[in-house]
Amino acid sequence: MDSSIFTNEYEVAWGLYLLAALGCFWVWTFFTGWMWRYLREPLWVIAAVVLFTPTLADPSGSNYVPAFAMAAMDILFKVNNDAWRALADLTLIGAAAFVVYLFFVLLRWLLLRNRPNKAESVKNTEKDSKRAQKENSAPVSARKVPVEPTLQEILAMEHEQGNTRSGRI
Repeated sequence: MDSSIFTNEYEVAWGLYLLAALGCFWVWTFFTGWMWRYLREPLWVIAAVVLFTPTLADPSGSNYVPAFAMAAMDILFKVNNDAWRALADLTLIGAAAFVVYLFFVLLRWLLLRNRPNKAESVKNTEKDSKRAQKENSAPVSARKVPVEPTLQEILAMEHEQGNTRSGRI
């Protein structure tokens, strides 16, 4: 048998599998998009690990198969004892993926923690705009346009000033 035919079929099969796995991952992200970020993102990592982790089909060979599919086939049909190796590959890749994910979560947390608060930035822009109007020395194009405050910020400012209107908005 010619090995180039087998190699070509092997590459086509992997290409089709990757296309199908990308479709499954897209559907997974679509259906979990409504969830809270810190629940949704770990589920995405788990799905990516399950769908995209390869393992060796034969320990002495060089052909790879999807680890989840190999583990499922070995457990369901009891073909051979390669399920443990496939599950070990899934666990190793999953642990590495979660370490990388936790690094990005820590980085995002540090960036968001050091970002100025929205309410403070609104107050600062209002002060800047009032100062520019009082001085009236800055040209119109250089003046900052104040950001429209949210209803929660308006109510908080009224509460601080003591302007409550019988509890109704």
